[in-house]
Order: sequence, then C-alpha cells, then structure tokens
Amino acid sequence: MGKILNIETATRVCSVALSDGGKVVALQETNTQNSHAEQITVFSEEIIFKASIGFSDLDAIAVSKGPGSYTGLRIGVSTAKGFCYSLDKPLISVGTLKALTAGIVNKMKETGEKVEELLFCPMIDARRMEVYSAIFDYQLQEVREIKAEVITENSFSNYFDAGKKIVFVGDGAAKCKNILGQIQEAVFPEEFLPSAAYMAPLAEEKFKNKDFENTAYFEPFYLKDFIPGIPRVKGLRD
Repeated sequence: MGKILNIETATRVCSVALSDGGKVVALQETNTQNSHAEQITVFSEEIIFKASIGFSDLDAIAVSKGPGSYTGLRIGVSTAKGFCYSLDKPLISVGTLKALTAGIVNKMKETGEKVEELLFCPMIDARRMEVYSAIFDYQLQEVREIKAEVITENSFSNYFDAGKKIVFVGDGAAKCKNILGQIQEAVFPEEFLPSAAYMAPLAEEKFKNKDFENTAYFEPFYLKDFIPGIPRVKGLRD
C-alpha cells in the first residue's frame, strides 16, 4: 500500500487527492477555468496538511496523462515531475479517460445499478464539435481505442444497432447529448467530470506493480499535435 499524491489537470477541473492504499483520504478541487497554475501547488499543500503528514511521507506521485487540454496537461505533468525530483519519488501516469470511467462505474455500483451489460464512453472536450473519447466495459477493459472524433448522428451506431447501452460522461458528453440524446441506448447521467479521486485505485495498482514512468522523459498523451494559432499583428497581416 502506498501514500500517493494524485494530480488531475487534463480538463478545466483542477483536482488533487491524497490516497492511501487506493482510498482517498483528502481531496481539493475546483471547476474554475484556467486556475491550474494558481491552485495546484496550494491544493497539494492543503491536503498534505489535512492528512497530518509531510511531503516526504509520500510513496509516489500520480498524474493524469491525458488526453485533454494541452496547457492543463503540461501544468499537471510539470508539477508532478517537480515533486518527484525534489522528493526523490517515483512517477505514475494514469489515463484520463480510464480514470473517468472508473469513477462512473464505481458510482453506479454504489447506487445499486447493474453495470455488467453497459459500455462506458468517457469524453473530453476537444473544442468545436470534436471530442477525445474511448469505449470501456465495466471492468475497464478498452473496447474501442482512444481517438479524436467529430460527433455525428451516426456515431456509435454499430453499438446501438447491436442493442448496447452506452453511458456518456465527461465535459465532452454535452456535445454528444445534443446529437444522440434521443437514442434510447444512449445514457447521459448528470454532469460527471474528471477528479483526482478516480485516479486513486488505478494509481495504487500501478504502485503495487512498480509500473513507474521515466520521470525525465515522460510526456503527456496529447493524442493530437499542438498547432498554435497564427498571431495577428496589426500592419503585418490582413
């Protein structure tokens, strides 16, 4: 069992959780946009204080690796690396979409819902009508690979036609609901966003297996290359 600091910054959510043996013992998070750089270190210090331990008592640092916001992922990974270097602790990466699926599966189990026949599609907003998504079963096995896609009326039709119900969650699910919300097999729970709390059991499993990243060379899973916009400077461009 390990004491792990879990960092989630892949979306507008800035979330930090302290877990012990896969169980969350302290959590700080906010949905305020563009607050990651300002809050992430503060949240980390606050939950360490709440748990009455020191940073040196941590066994590992876990970070949500993406896909997601380029800026958010860079902030989360750089912060995690900073902790790893300064504390001489191992780095664990957790897939953002897999953690989100773990969270909704556990929540549905707690409320007595049957999840065995369901599929789960976590979605991260990738702007415009595009999302980063994947499909998992209730055991968190990947049924369809992670990809960037534009949602249309025909999206997921092969699953719906086979009678499969899909639970859509994440900040990209609202886009999907506008298009697929009338389909009986499409399930849209109330807003369910990423949280460092959902990373805890997955990070613990990796800790037990000593499945660590190379801190120096680890990079977030951006999925798509970053293409910066062309700045418009008056007098230089039309």
